[in-house]
Amino acid sequence: MAEQQTQEVIITDTTLRDGEQTAGVVFSQQERRQIACMLDEIGVQELECGIPAMGRAEQDSIRALVDLGLNARLMTWNRALISDIQDSLHCGVTAVDISLSLSDIHIEHKLKKSRKWVKEQLRTALSFAKRHQLYVSVGGEDSSRADMDFIIELLQIAEQEGADRFRYCDTLGILNPMTMFSQVQQLAESTNLDLEVHTHNDLGMATANAVAGIMAGARFASTTVNGLGERAGNAALEEVVMALKHSCALDPGIDASRFTELSRYVGQASSRPVSPWKAVVGERVFSHESGLHTDGVLKNPENYEGFNPSEVGLQRYLVLGKHSGRHGLEQRLLQLNCAIDPHEVNSLLTKVRDFSQTNKRALSDQDLLNLCAIH
Repeated sequence: MAEQQTQEVIITDTTLRDGEQTAGVVFSQQERRQIACMLDEIGVQELECGIPAMGRAEQDSIRALVDLGLNARLMTWNRALISDIQDSLHCGVTAVDISLSLSDIHIEHKLKKSRKWVKEQLRTALSFAKRHQLYVSVGGEDSSRADMDFIIELLQIAEQEGADRFRYCDTLGILNPMTMFSQVQQLAESTNLDLEVHTHNDLGMATANAVAGIMAGARFASTTVNGLGERAGNAALEEVVMALKHSCALDPGIDASRFTELSRYVGQASSRPVSPWKAVVGERVFSHESGLHTDGVLKNPENYEGFNPSEVGLQRYLVLGKHSGRHGLEQRLLQLNCAIDPHEVNSLLTKVRDFSQTNKRALSDQDLLNLCAIH
């Protein structure tokens, strides 16, 4: 792997805000606290934890998180309205995201306003927030469909009014990594503000786009556990962290060894079970069946594993099925303390392959023991 780079990357997790906006997902108060604590314990630096303008119940939930005294900075999501920011102040948070729609299609067809109105709202809301000593991220909703000159104009206003960073949102998940890189690079050259990338997975590129944004100069990557979020979801925390570490030589300083534990908990709490083949944290993503691959892994795991499964709290599985080879079968027999004449292994392997093909599945340990008994 390439030598670790020195660029600082900060993970901001929005499982408790955008993640809970997944259709049908509701976390209990205890689940919200547990998720926040687990994210904090593994070193996630910032948690976007809710929308105070939703009402008293949401505000109480956010205050409960503030009372935990976490190391992570807690941030709330707000419209560019003073009333929203006042609700956040009452919750006791020290950081807010002030969101504005930036694309002309949103400004005209959602807000029924003008670009001039958006600029005025930004000045008013941002100046109010900074007067109250809040850390402010200016959230650019639908940035990926907005006019770049208009975004840069807003960045200049944000700098003048004391904003701390700008959130570039690919709200509809329509970008590809090359375009994301180009856009963020242009913004990075146009402002002194820290940049954040907030990506959605509608075309299956949320993680790739988040990584591209970081490589282009963004300092913050917005994520959710398991990629929860509106429609097809957001960039997955576990995928972004491991991609940055192993593909980009950038270490965000997150304890990945608890990723599987965290993923399972959020999967259960959200009633969205984690697929066994989910990238990075799926229970079976380190499974090997093919004879050539199994042989290679037995000789040296690095032959077919980009990182050690224990790094994310998983373990390796050697699967017996249609494509298995002799070495994989011998290893499984050894694990089961099942003695067999070496000259009979090839014959047993034929039965293993036939069983798998007939039953359209891999063999369990008991299946193998049964075959051995009648062999």
